[in-house]
Amino acid sequence: MGPLALTTVPLASSGNSWLITPNVGITVWTLVVFAICLFILRKAAFPRIRAALEARRDAIAESIDAAERTREQADSVLAEYRERLTEARKQAEEIVQRARQTAESQVREAHAESEQRREQMLEQTRRDIEAETRRSIDQIRREVADMTVLATEKVTRKTLTAEDQRRLVEDALAELDFATLSGDGA
Repeated sequence: MGPLALTTVPLASSGNSWLITPNVGITVWTLVVFAICLFILRKAAFPRIRAALEARRDAIAESIDAAERTREQADSVLAEYRERLTEARKQAEEIVQRARQTAESQVREAHAESEQRREQMLEQTRRDIEAETRRSIDQIRREVADMTVLATEKVTRKTLTAEDQRRLVEDALAELDFATLSGDGA
C-alpha cells in the first residue's frame, strides 16, 4: 500500500473515535475554507442577494402602492358611475315627466281643437239651415204669389195689371205667417 492508500476501518470495530475526536489540522483547514467562502460570498453573492431582496421588496411595495392607487381609482370611478347613474335616473324621470306633460297638453289641445271644430261645424250647419230656410221661404212666397195670381185670374177671368198683381201678392203674403216657418218666432 502506498502513501495515498486509505484504510477503511469497520464501524462496528473498536470505534468511531475519529468521527468524534477533533483533528486540529482538518479543523483549521475547514475554518480557513469557511472564512474564504464567507469572504467570497460576502463580497460577491450577498450584495447581489441583498440587491435582489431589496428589488423584490421595492417591487412588492410598488405593487401594493399601485394596487392601492388602482383601488382608489376604482372607488373614484365607482362613485362617479353611481353619481352619473343617479343623474341619468333623474334625467330619465324628467324626460318621462315632460313626455307626460306634453301628452296631456296635446290631449288638451286636441280636445280644444275638436271642440272648436265642432262649434264651427255647428255654426256652419246653423248658417246653412238658415240660408236654406230663407231660400225655401222665398220659393214659397214666389209660389204663393204665382198661385194667387192664377187663382185671381181664374176667379175674375181677366188678366190683372202689374199693379193689381203686386197688391194681391202683398195681401196674400201678409196673411201668411212666415215667422213660424223660419223658426224665428218674430
